[in-house]
Amino acid sequence: MRNRLALFSGAPLLDGVDPQVRRPSHARTLRHSLRFACSGLREAWRTQPNLRIHVVAGAGVIALGMWLGLSALEWLWISFAIGLVVFAELMNTAIEQTVDLVVGLHPDPLARQVKDLAAGCVLAATIIAVVIGVLTLGPHLLTS
Repeated sequence: MRNRLALFSGAPLLDGVDPQVRRPSHARTLRHSLRFACSGLREAWRTQPNLRIHVVAGAGVIALGMWLGLSALEWLWISFAIGLVVFAELMNTAIEQTVDLVVGLHPDPLARQVKDLAAGCVLAATIIAVVIGVLTLGPHLLTS
């Protein structure tokens, strides 16, 4: 069987599904959108161990920041750093799953490069977060 993009190629599928049949479109409410977004977050939490590691690390930084009594501006930087890493991890997951959807079971060097670039984005975000953490928490830790 071909990959799922064959649905849109106009060629008949091996499993007999007509590519022209589409689900009816429904007007999406904010509640529906939020439900879909939460479903995506739950699925990412369930299937992505690196996301869980980043969230646990972020929770540890939040606990440390509460213990150190960070200022509002310092919390802004810490929140940005944690959010950046979680966002990058979620985007990496979305990109990797999209590439897998397109390529299917056939290895492709360009697909591997795209997935490596997406993983590199997570690494870059994590390095930025570590720098922000050191610059924000470091002075407090050195004086306490």
